[in-house]
Amino acid sequence: MAKCDECGKHENLPYQCRRCGQTFCGEHRLPENHACPGLNEWNDPRGVFESGFDDSVNNRGRQSTGVLDRLTSTGGPLGYFRGNVSYLFLGLMWITFALQFFVFPFLLGFGPRSEAWQAVFVLRPGHIEYVWTWFTSVFAHGGFTHIAFNSIALYFFGPVVERYLDSKRFTALFFAAGILAGLAQVGTTLLTTGPFGPGVVGASGAIMGVLGVLTVLNPNLKVYLYFIIPMPLWVLTFGFAAFSLVAGFGAANGVGALGGNVAHFAHLAGLVVGLAYGARVKDRVGVPQSLQFGGGGGAGGPGRGRF
Repeated sequence: MAKCDECGKHENLPYQCRRCGQTFCGEHRLPENHACPGLNEWNDPRGVFESGFDDSVNNRGRQSTGVLDRLTSTGGPLGYFRGNVSYLFLGLMWITFALQFFVFPFLLGFGPRSEAWQAVFVLRPGHIEYVWTWFTSVFAHGGFTHIAFNSIALYFFGPVVERYLDSKRFTALFFAAGILAGLAQVGTTLLTTGPFGPGVVGASGAIMGVLGVLTVLNPNLKVYLYFIIPMPLWVLTFGFAAFSLVAGFGAANGVGALGGNVAHFAHLAGLVVGLAYGARVKDRVGVPQSLQFGGGGGAGGPGRGRF
């Protein structure tokens, strides 16, 4: 028995959409009944009525899907993560947080100021060749407040954008925005401070990429800053971008009140990636008309920029 991704109904004989990969009941199996992101790409009207039931006959003797598709398909060992990658990343953020502040300091004896801790979790301008930190730094955070606000943003915005793009494209967007944001920040640090400048941690660059996509798709989407102040999404996005631009140049010129320990150039880089990708998918439909969002703030840990 499977659960319909549109209405939540449990279905004994579910249908899996061949365009978006999600599972539906009989009522919502047609692409037009579940606002399928690939609806505008349909050129063959026969595809609407194909169930895929006889694919094993038509495709006999050749491999129809890749290994990842089989693993994440309905009934596959990783089938839950199809359509739920946002929550997977959210869980990985908190697992990494536990490794940072509990496992490494108390069980392994490596505190945040140790070389081992920094080498695992922090993307640093002096060690860009540590390629694994391009990824781990996206999930690592500078403290509880930092990860809490990033978690709120990912929880509200991530699933909405993932439903547009599908899980594969959302994963690519998240890592592309997060990694390029981190590299942009440490690249700026190399130019202004040198290889001994602060490194960066945090998922805000990736989240700004997600926010950028959603801003292009529905700029007038109503959001609630700190759950109280209503505003169109474009105002929140570009207002934050303007602040990051001013604060980023302030930090580059040594104005601590503007820059602090926040990686503003990372925010901007992540947002640019999201806006650029959003322009490619702007014809998709079905965005909700309101969301609630709590913004973050505050400084990161010593020697690390937060983003």
